[in-house]
Amino acid sequence: MSKLQLRIAAILIGAICLMLVVATLASIVAITYPLPARMAGPVAFQIKALNGVLDPDSAQFIAMTPDEIASLGPPRADLSQAVKEILAKDGIELPVSVYNSPRTNYPVAVVTIGGDNVAIDFPSDLRPPLDFWIIMAAWMGLVVLCVIAISLVMAYRVTRPFAVLEKAVGSVGLDGVLPHVPETGSRETIETAMMLNRLSERLRGAMESRMRLVAAAGHDFRTPMTRMRLRAEFLDEEERASWLKDIDELERIADSAIGLVREEVSQAQREPVRLDDMLATEVQELARHGYHLALGRLDRATLPLPPLAMRRALRNLLINAATHGKSATAELLSTAESATIIIRDEGPGIPDDLLARVFEPFFRAAPGRMQTIPGAGLGLALAAEIVERSGGTLTIRNRSSRGLEQSISFAL
Repeated sequence: MSKLQLRIAAILIGAICLMLVVATLASIVAITYPLPARMAGPVAFQIKALNGVLDPDSAQFIAMTPDEIASLGPPRADLSQAVKEILAKDGIELPVSVYNSPRTNYPVAVVTIGGDNVAIDFPSDLRPPLDFWIIMAAWMGLVVLCVIAISLVMAYRVTRPFAVLEKAVGSVGLDGVLPHVPETGSRETIETAMMLNRLSERLRGAMESRMRLVAAAGHDFRTPMTRMRLRAEFLDEEERASWLKDIDELERIADSAIGLVREEVSQAQREPVRLDDMLATEVQELARHGYHLALGRLDRATLPLPPLAMRRALRNLLINAATHGKSATAELLSTAESATIIIRDEGPGIPDDLLARVFEPFFRAAPGRMQTIPGAGLGLALAAEIVERSGGTLTIRNRSSRGLEQSISFAL
């Protein structure tokens, strides 16, 4: 059962049980609190039992003289009338007066039976017997169990559509598309599943349309760029160099866009990869091509990764650090829980208010990253896509002293 279902069930159980406890406590107070008016019934019953049969040896029934009765003070008209009305229902008419007894601090009924004045104490304790409490506890336990069962069932039924939604959202793939949800269960659950499936189809269609558009645009760029390159050969040498530089920039943008789209739709197979060897190889190869890169600490780490895609991501991050940061150092730190690649450069860094946008396609930071440096602004976006699909996390932050720190973390 989900947390939402448990919360709703807990609210229902708490509310109903609180109401039950309050009602039960009110009933117990009403039963056990010895109101004199409620004790008129037992007193009238005793008077009826004594009518014609009087046990002078009883400790509860005491014969009183007129002087003793006078010492009790004025009678209580309310209780006297209550006892008389109860007796009258059975056709018994006896002179009854109720006084406040100074001996017991409880009312006492004085009735004349057979010429004798008999005093009957009102009961001072009307608490129910032990069996009553046992029955009451069993009743409350049964009610609470029924409330729990009903609340759990109702919470499950009420939150079932939310559970379907929660499960569907939690299983969203890296492509951002919802998986197919089985259209079974109650009417509400089926309707929720149908809406989610329609949403998934629309998202999938929009994603595929966008990918086809970007791929087609990148591919179509190549033909006019080829024609432009051929025509540039007929220009003066100085002007031709400027044209060829711009054409090369367009080709890099097209290649990066196509690479990003391919990475989003690709499902590359994973295989065990020595991450330390891969990092060392890429750093050494880029250093031979003139990039100022150095290796730091290299711990051994083997992870299931798509090797070609991971090389592309590492290359993009290393080139980004060496190009914009002038020089950089890469290292691999491995523990029992994780393996982390850290790339530190010596560049100007990125303004803090722009750090959240570094993984956006075509993003260029200024003035931290100079616009004069060539690039399509897709290297970090492509690297982040690859790392996320590989099960890792890519983060970028400014160093306390100078430059950027790029880190890739994989859980082991």
